[in-house]
Amino acid sequence: MGFVNAARLSAGIRHLLIAILVGHLCRAQAGLPVTYARLLDASLEAGNWLTYSGDYSSHHFSTLDQITSDNVQHLHVKWIFQMHHAKVETTPIVVDGIMYVTRPPSDVIALDAETGRALWSFEYRLPRRVYTCCGDVNRGVAILGDRLFVNTLDANLVALDARSGRMLWTREIVDPALGYTATAAPLAVKDKVIVGISGGEAGVRGFVDAYYTATGERAWRFYTIPAPGEPGSETWTGDAWQHGGGTTWVTGSFDPGLNLLYWGTGNPGPDYNGDVRKGDNLFSCSVVALDPDTGKLKWYFQFTPHDTHDWDATQVPVLIDSVLGGRPRKLLVEANRNGFYYALDRQTGEFLLAKPYTKQTWAREIDARGRPVVIPGQEPTLEGNDSIWPGVDGGNNWMSPSYSPATKLLYVSAREERRLFFKSDMPEFRAGEMYAGGGGGRSVQFRPEENAGKLVAITPETGEIQWAHRLLSPQWAGVLSTAGNLVFSGTLEGDIFALDARTGKELWHFSGGDKIYGSPITFLSRGKQLVTLPIGDNLIAFGLD
Repeated sequence: MGFVNAARLSAGIRHLLIAILVGHLCRAQAGLPVTYARLLDASLEAGNWLTYSGDYSSHHFSTLDQITSDNVQHLHVKWIFQMHHAKVETTPIVVDGIMYVTRPPSDVIALDAETGRALWSFEYRLPRRVYTCCGDVNRGVAILGDRLFVNTLDANLVALDARSGRMLWTREIVDPALGYTATAAPLAVKDKVIVGISGGEAGVRGFVDAYYTATGERAWRFYTIPAPGEPGSETWTGDAWQHGGGTTWVTGSFDPGLNLLYWGTGNPGPDYNGDVRKGDNLFSCSVVALDPDTGKLKWYFQFTPHDTHDWDATQVPVLIDSVLGGRPRKLLVEANRNGFYYALDRQTGEFLLAKPYTKQTWAREIDARGRPVVIPGQEPTLEGNDSIWPGVDGGNNWMSPSYSPATKLLYVSAREERRLFFKSDMPEFRAGEMYAGGGGGRSVQFRPEENAGKLVAITPETGEIQWAHRLLSPQWAGVLSTAGNLVFSGTLEGDIFALDARTGKELWHFSGGDKIYGSPITFLSRGKQLVTLPIGDNLIAFGLD
């Protein structure tokens, strides 16, 4: 009799396991394919989060309004997924109940968005040691059709089957032995996936690539540092362009109506010693507008000519349709790392306005052409210069901003840091090694107000700050705004918090106990709104009940 019961129990377990597996597979296929048409209308799929920034305009905003400024104080933890890595910068995407996240250095995991249970995982093994200036991080995936796309730390692009995590193809973007890495989330546009590249501190030459999603064949490459004879090459001296930096660290934005792709570029190389690269050093510290079909440059705008402070312009460009100067404008707005907020015409690249949004000491103003009027004495020196604001990490960095169509405000994580900048004699260039020509990360004796953070709300058409929420430390977390009149973000002290989107008043916080480097998103799970954010090595989802 005992044998019969055991057999029945075994059969029951088998049937249960099969039912669970079939249920998971059905759910995993329910939201696929994610067509280009769906990506175009991503903002209309409020229950999903289909791209790194939520939509092509990079608003990082959700129309979900179950969680509001009236009930947010009731948020509590719904589930926790252990990532087993100390520095998680991923921004998940969510497709009809399935969440896709990355785990450093280059793994992809599919989760049940309701419970946080892992459905499958793809573990990418680095074949060799990779030089990286800033940690073995990864910021997310792109999806198109039934395929996921992820950059790897050793500068490969991998396509995965979204249902199973099976690798479909892999392509080397560039030889990582040269100092390149790839950490940004790709952006899927039409039949291509657009990828940026990292490694500016190793004296590489930056570029943006496009690959066909079906085959992995490269469609085009745009070098952000022009070779001799190309437009912009006259802004470099000698052969400095070969190690000119300008890497494209962070995911860009796309305007389907104008058929323009917008991507930020990083600092020139070497970072802090400009003596070997006289000139403006195009197209470093710029935003470039590219034809997504061909990679052809349509226009550019350089925020910081001849940068010597590592003030990358790799902030996420935010696209807004509004009225400025009494006329309708298609705007590209950005709180730049150099401490100034900018508004550009995204059709033409025309400079419209700039205004400081955090403390800066290096420029008297931005003139009518969009060029900074530099204050003398603001360069790194051999002895070290501690009078320069913002610090090396900038007034803002790679973290996602958010624009709310409900409040018509831009929300930005801002930094106020005092740092000592110095330059050094240039060593001989060696591929795959640091090529910075100095540094800017040395702390000096500072007062608390000289090393603080804040979340600011900016009127995009004027650059006026409407409110500022002060934080103990400069933050690395991105920002999410919602139709529930809320703004979410996090701190280095491990607190995720929610503010009233109109006033900046703090309404809720949760102490996670570890540093926050990622950006929050929100989505629906079985009809109920959840908010998720990586805290330390945990991915935590919050809900109302």
